[in-house]
Amino acid sequence: MSRHCAKPTCDNLAAATLSYQYETATVWVEHLHIDGHPMTHDICLRHADAMVVPKGWTLEDQRHAAPARTAGALPGPLQQAS
Repeated sequence: MSRHCAKPTCDNLAAATLSYQYETATVWVEHLHIDGHPMTHDICLRHADAMVVPKGWTLEDQRHAAPARTAGALPGPLQQAS
């Protein structure tokens, strides 16, 4: 089943996964995760490429830095430390 962009009024197919962490004021844009997760947002390529974060926040676009994550893997702030 295809997933669509979470942005209101956008009907494009999701192409990236967005997550954020208030404590570190960081936003991550990554390759679309295989499985959706309630603590992340699926966004289309247009919205991913145009992402702007609030002043004082950091945007980490990891789509070009690393391969796509495996099924079930969560972005940085949601991973549990071992």
